[in-house]
Amino acid sequence: MAEYRPPKAGRIVLGSDHAGFAYKQRIVKKLAGMDVRHEDFGAHSDEPSDYVDYALKVAKAVADGEAEFGILVCGSGVGMDIAANKVPGVRAGLCSDTYTARMCREHNDTNVLVLAERVIGIELAMDVVDAWLNTPFSGEERHVRRLEKIHRAEEEFGTQTQGEAKGCG
Repeated sequence: MAEYRPPKAGRIVLGSDHAGFAYKQRIVKKLAGMDVRHEDFGAHSDEPSDYVDYALKVAKAVADGEAEFGILVCGSGVGMDIAANKVPGVRAGLCSDTYTARMCREHNDTNVLVLAERVIGIELAMDVVDAWLNTPFSGEERHVRRLEKIHRAEEEFGTQTQGEAKGCG
């Protein structure tokens, strides 16, 4: 697979909780070896920590344009995915195989990759990172149309919590 080459202005921000710390460290090392601009937002140890804090910090950096992409890792990936997707403009995708990683980028233009350390092995996780980083958004009209619908939904519903959405009581 070709080596990932982000735009000159691009950078990748990473975050994990304690359950994703080991995989995140491997990803950081890989990015450094590829001379990819990146920043590790934590956790900085395997001491218990709250995934929400790191997911929101990474998602905000991506949404604000401070980073091109984000990569998040926790035990199941589910919590990180939910939290990151609360930030308008973020399209986080939980991937446990290379096919999903490619489709996330090609069809959905995801800007945050979420991995589950307790679900997939490290070699597969590294392959997922490679697939995700090396797959561009297709830009096909049908995918652009769908993303525009998602954007309109973000504008309409914002980041409301359960029960606050329009028509939900």
